[in-house]
Amino acid sequence: MQTDPTLGEVMRRLEDVRQDLKEDVRELGTRLDSKVSLERYQLEQLARDEALRLTTERVAAIETARDQEKEKQQLDAQRAVERRAADRRLLFSALIAPVLLLLLTVYIQARGAGA
Repeated sequence: MQTDPTLGEVMRRLEDVRQDLKEDVRELGTRLDSKVSLERYQLEQLARDEALRLTTERVAAIETARDQEKEKQQLDAQRAVERRAADRRLLFSALIAPVLLLLLTVYIQARGAGA
């Protein structure tokens, strides 16, 4: 029994190792090509951060506008209530009070004429 490989077997094994190494190097090159450079990664991070900042500012502006609109609506509602109260006072003082005074005058004159 022969334990030493023949020269042909050694060459085949070396060729297989060489072929495996060649495939590994090709695969490694492909993986390196798919990697992003540090500069590009940093630029993408800056762009993402800027977009996030702009979105946050926009949301804050929308919330501020909504709060202002709500305050304006509350103020308008309060003014409407005050306006209705003023209208009721005006109605009383302009229409009802003179009619009551007229009736009171007529009543007093009627009572005075009968006395």
